[in-house]
Amino acid sequence: MRIAQVAPLYEQVPPRRYGGTERVVAYLADELVRRGHAVTVFASGDSLTAADLHAVTPTALRLGPGATDPLAPHVLELAEVFEHASDFDIIHCHVDYLAFPFARLVRTPTVHTLHGRLDLPHLVPMFAHFRDLPLVSVSDAQRAPLRALPLHWAATVHHGLPLARYRFSRFGGRVLVFLGRISPEKRPDLAIAVARRLGLPLKIAAKVDAADREYFEREIKPLLGHPLIEFLGELDEASKIELLGEALALLFPVDWPEPFGLVMIEAMACGTPVIARPVGSVPEIVLPGRTGLLGDTVDDLIRAVKQVTRISRAACRRHVEAHFTVDSMTNGYEAVYSKLLTSSRAA
Repeated sequence: MRIAQVAPLYEQVPPRRYGGTERVVAYLADELVRRGHAVTVFASGDSLTAADLHAVTPTALRLGPGATDPLAPHVLELAEVFEHASDFDIIHCHVDYLAFPFARLVRTPTVHTLHGRLDLPHLVPMFAHFRDLPLVSVSDAQRAPLRALPLHWAATVHHGLPLARYRFSRFGGRVLVFLGRISPEKRPDLAIAVARRLGLPLKIAAKVDAADREYFEREIKPLLGHPLIEFLGELDEASKIELLGEALALLFPVDWPEPFGLVMIEAMACGTPVIARPVGSVPEIVLPGRTGLLGDTVDDLIRAVKQVTRISRAACRRHVEAHFTVDSMTNGYEAVYSKLLTSSRAA
């Protein structure tokens, strides 16, 4: 198949540091190429991919110079994709709803993987209007806020990892880890509270977006002076994997309907159990009592940390091997592509 993969432009493909969607696009595109498909990735020019790269911007927007308007480059990207729609058998968009209007103007089957939250009220009329477009959710839980709408869900395809890059750590360590993004919905304050009450060190490897800078300065920075708390900032891929492998547990105390949470499967791939709040996709990704422990309150999370050594680190790794590999993810998307092509030819 001739497949276009349309990535967000915020991070390069794959990201140097933080970034989930662009990382998934990178893994998927490379595996599709390995399977013999002709793949073109529309992304920033500093991306690295086995596919053909169509560079829309010279560099990724977030860490690049002078990126003040993120919408304009994405509109240009979509114009460049859909003006050449006939060059592809399938167009696969990863930019949430931005591509919806464009997809209706071409004959090429187009599928949209939704990577973000779907519980915001302003999304309801928009999805209701575009209810005919094929959508892929990254978890079954992600669909819940829109369950009243008759949408065209083509599949749920869980994210997958290239496990050879994730070294399994049989023994872990005594350090708790919070990894991802500093924001109110990620609740780094709860992770800090858990670590302090337990007397365990916590390493925080996270980015701070401009939109969350005030929250970081007001709520989180004052908590970082404690001797048990170490703020590492953003890490590169190798450092992230090393940190996860050395952890006693990943703390994931999120307070929002998490669509997937890539860091959960990254931790489990390294053998590290996940301690999280049971919201969004979390109960779908983590097996309570087998690959992690779930709890609502700080007291619940503290009790979970005290019990975490009962979790088999080998079982964590096996869970990812069985359900969250690049191979299984790509199988899921190939099935979606084939189904859309069959429907398109019949029409």
